[in-house]
Amino acid sequence: MVETFKVWQCIGCGRIDHPQPCVGICQDRKVEMVYAADHAESVARVAALEALLRRIAFTTPRPGEWQAAWRALQADARRAVEASPRAA
Repeated sequence: MVETFKVWQCIGCGRIDHPQPCVGICQDRKVEMVYAADHAESVARVAALEALLRRIAFTTPRPGEWQAAWRALQADARRAVEASPRAA
């Protein structure tokens, strides 16, 4: 789970919790932000899971080999889950 934090952001000029030249139409709203490193890590995990889903969706095992193919996909899925920070 990516940690979020709440900040005030102006919907007019975009200022976030610090002085910035205002264009005169400032109106603050509470927004949730994430750190860029957390976002990049989440994007990488999603890409890895998408790759696994593509393999599941587009793999056709040879006749009589579905069990071996399924076990290989399960092993890949376990590795993906174990690599997740939530696995600990």
